[in-house]
Parts: sequence; C-alpha cells; structure tokens
Amino acid sequence: MLTTWVVEPTCLPLVRRRCHGCAAERFRTSGKFRVNAHHKLLDAWLLVLCTGCGDTAKLTVLERVPVRSVRPELLDRLQHNDPGLAAELLQDPVLQRRNRIALDWDGAWRLDTGGSDHLDREVIDVEVRFTARIPVRPVRLIAEGCGLSRAEVERLITEEKLVSAVRLSGRVTGGFTFTLKR
Repeated sequence: MLTTWVVEPTCLPLVRRRCHGCAAERFRTSGKFRVNAHHKLLDAWLLVLCTGCGDTAKLTVLERVPVRSVRPELLDRLQHNDPGLAAELLQDPVLQRRNRIALDWDGAWRLDTGGSDHLDREVIDVEVRFTARIPVRPVRLIAEGCGLSRAEVERLITEEKLVSAVRLSGRVTGGFTFTLKR
C-alpha cells in the first residue's frame, strides 16, 4: 500500500541577500508590494526587511513594463498586497535570478506523514509530494518521517534496504517515491 507524505510550507521563507546597511545576510518578507507608474510604464517591487537592522530592500517584480501589458488581476493583487502572490513570486526562478537572491527554508516547512500507522509494516512504499519548491535532502525527510536518525537512514541506503528512483544523497524540490524494507 502506497503511503503519501506531503512537504508543505508553514510560512514564507527568509530571503538570503546581503544588507547594504549592516551586512546581515537574511531578509524577512513583509508581504507588501510597492507599485509605481511612470507615465504609461509600471514598476513593481516586493518589499523585504533586514533581520539585522530592519532596513527595507526592494525585489524587482516588474520593471518599466507598459501598463496595458500587465494582466488586470495581477495589478489588482499587487495593489492589494496579496500574500499568496508574494509566496508565488518568491519561488519564481526568474525573480530569484534577476534579484540575485536565494531562499532560506530553515524552519519554514513541515512534513505531514498522515500518522505513524505505516511504521510497523515490514515494507513501506512512500510517495513524497511537495506543495512548493522547497529544497530538502531526502535523507532528512525519511529520517524525520520514519523516526530514524540520519546515520540509520544512510546505513539502510548502503545495505540497499532503502531504494528510490531518485538520488537520495542530494537535495530535491519535487516529488519522489521510495521503498523501505526492514
């Protein structure tokens, strides 16, 4: 029987970027946007706050875009500081590259295993799904979900009692399956 685990965010991740004021390396997302119009061109930024000094920095969302080319529902969400839009935009690889940022997901996600009734079975087949692009090591997920230490999970991998189609030693941001034989 296939068991489904879900990795889901609990809050917005921190933004990794150096502060010009205090040289701290983490920013908290305020969830607020600033929209500015220059005649028929539009700029939009997502505002982030330094965790060290509290200074505000702007992450470029739109830059000198003709107003008519912006979808009305996007413009409405920007003007009303939609927190869902902030979460979507933070995970956009284009926005991350443009602003030279990375996301720090430490403490901003949780693993929902649906209970522990599957742990007493001899063979466990698990499908892991992600509701957001959260980079996590599969070894950490398996250890947390099965109540094992990471060293124990590594031992099971080398003994080929824990198998998966994906490489379990790196980080993943998308779904995968694994089988654990005890």
